[in-house]
Amino acid sequence: MCHMKTISLWELHEATGAWVRRAVRLGTLTITDRGKPIARITPVPDGERNPFLHRQLRPGYQRLLGTLTGGTDSTDIVSNDRDRR
Repeated sequence: MCHMKTISLWELHEATGAWVRRAVRLGTLTITDRGKPIARITPVPDGERNPFLHRQLRPGYQRLLGTLTGGTDSTDIVSNDRDRR
């Protein structure tokens, strides 16, 4: 996993999932657009903690979540709007 591979933006577009999975095996992938490097895909090191799985909610946000009870399904809103036209 020590060498860096370069792929074009088009190649990434054609097979995004496959290239992301290959990054785990190959290491960092450099993405180019017309030959110019524009981005990198870097695999996450083993054992690195995912901050979204273990986040602490701020007290104000946690209070807000406690007040949410659901609502109107957006498909109902769109359907009703279309019916009125």
